[in-house]
Amino acid sequence: MRIKIITDSACDMPEELRASYDIAVVPMHIQKGDEDFLDMVEVAPPDVFEYGEKTGRLCSTIAPNIAEFSTVFARYSGAYDAVICISIGSRFSSCYQNAAIAAEEYPNVHVIDSRNLSSGEALIVLEAARFAQTGMAPETIYATLEPVIANTDSSFLISRLDYMKKGGRCTSVAALGANLLQLKPCIEVYDGEMRVWKKFRGSMEKALEPYLRERLARYDPDQPFRAILVYRPEDGFLLDGIRSALKAHGELWEASYGCTVACHCGPGTVGVMLLPV
Repeated sequence: MRIKIITDSACDMPEELRASYDIAVVPMHIQKGDEDFLDMVEVAPPDVFEYGEKTGRLCSTIAPNIAEFSTVFARYSGAYDAVICISIGSRFSSCYQNAAIAAEEYPNVHVIDSRNLSSGEALIVLEAARFAQTGMAPETIYATLEPVIANTDSSFLISRLDYMKKGGRCTSVAALGANLLQLKPCIEVYDGEMRVWKKFRGSMEKALEPYLRERLARYDPDQPFRAILVYRPEDGFLLDGIRSALKAHGELWEASYGCTVACHCGPGTVGVMLLPV
């Protein structure tokens, strides 16, 4: 059985894995003022940051519309036995809702809410692609993905709070206090939503080690993971310690975060996505 896996560009997937599994990506829209651009096609995170620095305003993200999903589904539904589209979490974006409406026209297209985002979503998409390559039936893939979705552990360490303040996700007072105390919040995905897990004091370089140590401390020391480390190389952080710690637990990939994380979290963000196996 031939199954096509589709996702959206909020899924920060390592490019070599996307190509290896031939995963199709539907781009989000990024709005800079009145201008609309296709995510990671016409605009990239440096453009988002440049716009913020020049204007003092944030770019915004908009989900692909129903017609765009329908166009993609039409392209693949006739060529494959089944199409599985895995979206950014429905509490973060209308991607899932739009894709589900578009899929009503195509009996062999099925849409799954990842309840996640960024490379956490990527881990779920990759599991679906692995299952599809084994010849697993679509109905079995849906059922098998449910515990994968529930067990995916996604978190980010935020370097700057000005993007979250401008986006209404923290108050000016909280941002000022965090800056004065050099606090770096860890944001985690919990039950399909974002929440502050902990705050770490000091520079990003100092905060990264206890951030990872405390995330891993919640598991058995011998717990194996599939992991993705997501960041922007131009931020220049020394991540060798994190790489070594994650590699000791199993497979590790690295990805650059895209415009969705850039718009909402700002530059200097580092994320660790874990899937216990």
